[in-house]
Amino acid sequence: MKISLNWLNDYIETGLDAEQIAETLSNMGFPCESIEKLDNDTVIDVEVTSNRGDCLGYIGVARELSVATGKELKLPVVVLDESDTDVTQLAQVEVAEPELCGRYTARVVEGVKIGPSPDWLVERLEAIGMRTVNNVVDVTNYVMMETGQPPHAFDYDKVKDGKIIVRKANKGENLVSIDGSKCELTPDMLMITDPNGPVGIAGVMGGLETEVTDTTKRILLEDASFDPVSIRTTSRRLSLPSEASFRFARIVDIEKIDWASQRTCQLITQLAGGKVAKGVIDIYPKKKEPVKTSMRLSRLKKLLGIEVPLEEVLRILTALKFEPDLQNDVVSCNIPTWRSDVHREVDLIEEVARVYGYHQVPTEKKIQIEVVPVNARQRLTDSVGTYLNACGYYETINVTFTDNIVAGLFNESDSAYLSVKDESRKSANVLRQTLIGSLMGVLQTNVNARNLPCRIFEIADTFVPAKDNSDGLPNEKTKLALVCDGDLRTLTGVVEGLIKNISRNAIIEITPSDLKWAQTGAQIKVNSQPIGVMAVVGSAIKDKFDFKEITLCAAEIDFEFLLQLEKGQLNVKPIPRFPAIQRDLSIIVDEDVTWSQIVKAVEEKASTELEQVNFTDIYRGKGIPSGQKSVTLSLQFRDEDGTLTHETVDTFQKEIVQNLCDSVKAVLRDS
Repeated sequence: MKISLNWLNDYIETGLDAEQIAETLSNMGFPCESIEKLDNDTVIDVEVTSNRGDCLGYIGVARELSVATGKELKLPVVVLDESDTDVTQLAQVEVAEPELCGRYTARVVEGVKIGPSPDWLVERLEAIGMRTVNNVVDVTNYVMMETGQPPHAFDYDKVKDGKIIVRKANKGENLVSIDGSKCELTPDMLMITDPNGPVGIAGVMGGLETEVTDTTKRILLEDASFDPVSIRTTSRRLSLPSEASFRFARIVDIEKIDWASQRTCQLITQLAGGKVAKGVIDIYPKKKEPVKTSMRLSRLKKLLGIEVPLEEVLRILTALKFEPDLQNDVVSCNIPTWRSDVHREVDLIEEVARVYGYHQVPTEKKIQIEVVPVNARQRLTDSVGTYLNACGYYETINVTFTDNIVAGLFNESDSAYLSVKDESRKSANVLRQTLIGSLMGVLQTNVNARNLPCRIFEIADTFVPAKDNSDGLPNEKTKLALVCDGDLRTLTGVVEGLIKNISRNAIIEITPSDLKWAQTGAQIKVNSQPIGVMAVVGSAIKDKFDFKEITLCAAEIDFEFLLQLEKGQLNVKPIPRFPAIQRDLSIIVDEDVTWSQIVKAVEEKASTELEQVNFTDIYRGKGIPSGQKSVTLSLQFRDEDGTLTHETVDTFQKEIVQNLCDSVKAVLRDS
């Protein structure tokens, strides 16, 4: 915001030069961006944060300087010379959207004469970069910059029946704004209308048809409070920024609206003549309760880390017009209406800190930085990510929430969900019990973009309600989830490789398991302990995410178990001195025989020289009886004390084949 020092002196006489004022405001939380010297004035450009809408006017800035310097704040004295005609005989106001328009006031000024503004007004507006139009429009801009409350002047005789209706736009309505922009309106935009249609975009800009011109004789003055989100959304959607919308989007002081209206009428009659109709139309459907909050002095000291004298604390809060009341360790405050950003204890503490001065916080001349090693969790996270990247998987980061439908598809126990009541998360407010649902959404985006193959993973927390937890907190577990388009065997290889990468001595078992969301499911066990699941995704999931012609697989693993697994001792073996002999077997077994049963049968009769049993292939088709399948497995033999002969391996193989025949009714396939 640009501040003219000549203009600022109307409200406070600080006795400081431009540089000192800039420094004072910077210390109060309003950094100075530039200082510009003009012929008869100096302009300071300060940054006002989005939560301090009260400082988007000269009075607000002067109020801050008054707190910092102790100098008196001088407010304009407003006295209206009203006519005998009651305003209700001339105008009517109807607010159809009280949730979007918290207050609307209207006054009528009759007998005005439109002309150029006096030099002092022109100089002040031009100093801060605002162009002048005529005396009435310039007054509305002047008061907006003075109070932070944007008024708007309509040509009364161009508003049908003098009636204002605050409502949402109807479908198909449009408006030409004062700057000539043709605005296509949508039903979610708040409008200022008369019985014929829109005459202005609420809080953004007035309409061209009702603007004040040289022929205007009567003014209908609007001062109002509009919903900040509605104004910000409308302004952006129409690409129609304005000084008014900038202020309404940061909340105006709803209690000072009528005072700002009186101030505007006072200046209009001084510069353009005329009389103000008696009274005001003031639609204020839901008057706000005063905000009260308190602060513990012990909390102030703990949070700031310094001792602020009690007398100084009370002085600061009094200067801020917070009306402090000390009872024991607690200071209770009544928050003035212009400070919409203060409503918690920590807000009061921040106010004390910034006025007392951040420079009061002691600092050391030297900063010591201690370098510590990466903790085990971060190290494992990086290791897992590196391994999965090498396997073609990309990491994703998703929102912790999902919707009820997706949560229900993956909820194995049908237990209740943890959710939030935040109004902004109506469609997705359930805390995730699994990461797979979110990854399916990411995969859907990639499938729609034809970005295939797609392999993704996520490491994040899941939240399951705890039935036996007296403190009501959920069971929070970190999980690793993987989703890909492809077959389950490939995903199995990635999971097994990942676990072996963490602990080469881990014994991995993949056993069949019924999963609600799976076409074919399996449980992952490491050292006989269940650590997760993996599956081919079922039809219900594919239908939900519109996956039609691709096969999807997913896995989810307990990350905490992987962390414990990494801490285990690693048994290192020397590189083998003697070569291995590999034998491939193709056997025909019944369809319901699982791979784990085959491995168990092999290991039951295997000698100590059997080093590995690997799955090679599976075949169903010509030459294989119905209800059966051909499984090819690879056996690797090695003797640590010497080179094996093929005759010796033949003996080992014969015993294994015989046990396969006896245990799983296998038949050795000839070709």
